[in-house]
Amino acid sequence: MNSIGEECTELKKKYDDCFNSWFSERFLKGDHDDSVCAGIFKIYQECVKKAMKQQNIDFKDIDKDVLGTENEFKVPPTEGSS
Repeated sequence: MNSIGEECTELKKKYDDCFNSWFSERFLKGDHDDSVCAGIFKIYQECVKKAMKQQNIDFKDIDKDVLGTENEFKVPPTEGSS
């Protein structure tokens, strides 16, 4: 799956590879120190934040609980409407 920003897709693949390797080779063997991928994750995260800003996606929108609430089946308002 590609990243939200085309320019972030390669970083996402690198992070995914790192995470999958850490998970299978370390985590499942009892080593829960996930710092091995922290550097690439931080770079990828910054790229995603930049892409979100460019696409006018508000950070608060991604933290909103919707499932199981009255908003679950509401259609989001279109830009410029109230």
